[in-house]
Amino acid sequence: MTLRLTNTAKTYPDGTKALMPTELSVAKGEIVSLLGPSGCGKTTLLRIIAGLENPDEGSEIWFDNDNVTSLPVELRQVGMVFQSYALFPNMSVRANIGYGLKMKKLPKAEIESRVTEVLELCQLQKFSGRATDALSGGQRQRVALARAIAPRPRMLLLDEPLSALDAALREALRDELAILLREFNITAIFVTHDQDEAMAIADRVAVMSEGHIVQSGTPEELYRNPNSAFVAGFVGNAMHLNGKCDGKMLHLEGGALVLPKDGAGQNAFIRAESVKIDDKGTLSGQVENVTFLGNHYRIGIKGIMPDTLISMHSGQSAPKIGQTVKVAIRPEEIMLLPEGVNKN
Repeated sequence: MTLRLTNTAKTYPDGTKALMPTELSVAKGEIVSLLGPSGCGKTTLLRIIAGLENPDEGSEIWFDNDNVTSLPVELRQVGMVFQSYALFPNMSVRANIGYGLKMKKLPKAEIESRVTEVLELCQLQKFSGRATDALSGGQRQRVALARAIAPRPRMLLLDEPLSALDAALREALRDELAILLREFNITAIFVTHDQDEAMAIADRVAVMSEGHIVQSGTPEELYRNPNSAFVAGFVGNAMHLNGKCDGKMLHLEGGALVLPKDGAGQNAFIRAESVKIDDKGTLSGQVENVTFLGNHYRIGIKGIMPDTLISMHSGQSAPKIGQTVKVAIRPEEIMLLPEGVNKN
């Protein structure tokens, strides 16, 4: 199913504007993440799509060629997965998955067939008779997904689906979730404030701020071509090259850089992996800390700009703390961006 939002907004009775007029189109089978800080409007937007919130007058929500703006949640045929999973602890995995189908009064044989199908798809066959409170966090997450897709919804909506898990399990399961969503071949929208999660799972990411979608694109597009300082800092934590710009050159504490184009009136940003320790570099600073993170080192350097970080592959030899080093940044890797947020 396709999704199209036109002029979709939400204002609460006290006048609070939780969502500004928003346009969003989602293709059939596409996985889109709504990414942004707390209070940016992403959960409000998800709830409007689900039918759990009524949007402002003039808003339109289309599922394929059906205008569902006034349609109640129970008639929209969307599957939902919440942070808490909301499973029934006194029921087995099979009973949890089949509960929605039972409420729809489907024939018993069809219920059994559908439940068996999603048990296999989510690799839960051996847990089918087990109570959900006897499962691990990852297994409960898969049960919640299986229950959501068993009724064959038109769209799957997920609200922070991994936030209840510990960091190590969350990282392992985000790849599994990406694989499962593509195997379902269903249009999916999920809310997260975790940029790594959004970039690992989604085909397209819509970054939100203050009730606006400020930029939408593939994870790579957002990372390489952010349209504002906000997106550059939120997707990938770009460093601000805070110095004096004369248009052609950027003068920092530890030296000067040639800009890729006239930088007057804009702010320069750089990714940590684009900063290299190089004897031919034009910048100079002193190594302040070296942190080993398995596949790479994170190296802090003072004397160039505040909070200078370098990401170096762990196969290379890391510098020593206190060592003075030369640093190179290629002009074409500098991002010149307007301050703040570009609101669409």
